[in-house]
Amino acid sequence: MNANRMSFARLTSTLALGAAATLTFAAPASAAPASIAGNWKTDDGKSVIQFYKCGSSMCGKISKFLVKEPAGGARDTENPDKSKRNRKLLGLQIFSNLKADGNAFKGNGYSPEDGRDFKAQVYRSGSGLKVKGCVLVFCRTASFTRY
Repeated sequence: MNANRMSFARLTSTLALGAAATLTFAAPASAAPASIAGNWKTDDGKSVIQFYKCGSSMCGKISKFLVKEPAGGARDTENPDKSKRNRKLLGLQIFSNLKADGNAFKGNGYSPEDGRDFKAQVYRSGSGLKVKGCVLVFCRTASFTRY
């Protein structure tokens, strides 16, 4: 019986050490990036982009123009898909599937200025918002301000 108690004590000690090691060496949970939700003025001052929750990710749409639109409204004239060239830009979703990844939200973007899709990375920087877009190996970062 003494041997059984000793084996049990060793087993308990081993389990306790294993649990402690797991707690000590477990990877820390990564913090979610700062919220990007809300209305943000683009760096060129021409429009406002609204970032909002859409399903399990974040999306962004053109919510307002700060410059005069042409008669009938601005259209997606540069879209490579000819069937989409007549759609209005106001209300157009240009960011989609933005998911938290480290300190940023990463997903997809669309530039109606040149009709290109790009890989997007959106993150808070001070009181502003940084939007990084990459096509192949070429990237550009824009600074948005709270609207």
